[in-house]
Amino acid sequence: MAMTTAAATATTVEDLPADVLACALRRLDGRSLAAASCATAGLRALAADPETWRALCLARWLSLLQARPGLLLDSAVPPQRLFADAFPFPCVPADTNAPAAAPLAGAEAPGELQQQLPAELVSAVDVYHRGAPLLSSVVETPASSSWFLTSPFRVDAVECGSPAPAGPGLGRGVSPAELELSWVVVDPRAGRAVNVSSRRPVAVDRHWYTGEALVRYAVVLGGCKLEATVTCSEEAAGSIREISLAAEDADGAAVSGEGTLRLLAAAMAGPRKGGEEQEEAAKRRYEEFVRSKRGRKESKARKEVLVDLCCSAVSAVAVLSFIAAVVLR
Repeated sequence: MAMTTAAATATTVEDLPADVLACALRRLDGRSLAAASCATAGLRALAADPETWRALCLARWLSLLQARPGLLLDSAVPPQRLFADAFPFPCVPADTNAPAAAPLAGAEAPGELQQQLPAELVSAVDVYHRGAPLLSSVVETPASSSWFLTSPFRVDAVECGSPAPAGPGLGRGVSPAELELSWVVVDPRAGRAVNVSSRRPVAVDRHWYTGEALVRYAVVLGGCKLEATVTCSEEAAGSIREISLAAEDADGAAVSGEGTLRLLAAAMAGPRKGGEEQEEAAKRRYEEFVRSKRGRKESKARKEVLVDLCCSAVSAVAVLSFIAAVVLR
């Protein structure tokens, strides 16, 4: 009887007032909030509050504050959808390589496929140092012109001609390898987004002429590489001079705008993978991509050497035959 009374008087989390539960849910991070929404129907309804997800998105990506009204986090892209798309890592199988890397012209593509491609891309770019925001930028890129579709894909968040000011956390003691980057690409028409940055650097190089640090962040999707490069100047104590995004296929050739749009559309509609181990997985896929590209170049160089040797041998035989014919005449 005592056990029955205790069971009857036991309380659960849902017995708390709704405003108290909502206040507690607002203090969770995105991953914990999504997990809590799977517990019960009541928590799912409270966790679906758009303002809660909006606050989470703005806390994680300060660049969203710079977008013009109505472009992001409103009717175009719901906050919960944006977080679900941009927080985890995209996963596109390698068999998407063929349509993505094909250098097709805009006039040659079918009309239905052209309508499915994004007509505009919005890039929300954020740079961090040990979790502290340093720089934020929003870039709107029209993607429907024939010039964009047929040219090599490239988006500049910070151009070299107008270097970005150094943030409060930058200084001479800051290593470029400690910088973190988030590059969220949004398709406002489809209401989908994807984060094309590895968050942490996959490689840090030096420019062969200027000596500037080139911090690379990359994801490999469908056999192609989307690589964002942060250029840090040595003259101004680590100031960021340039941030750009480009696409490259398995042979090292630049991917056209149309090919990149197809790749981004597949990534936005494709599955995602979460977890901190995905940062190491992104670096591992990048290293495998670089090794594969190097192997392709070496194989191509060996084939070219063999072709040159064959051509030289044929030319030598032809010359000797001609000389022999003249001498023995």
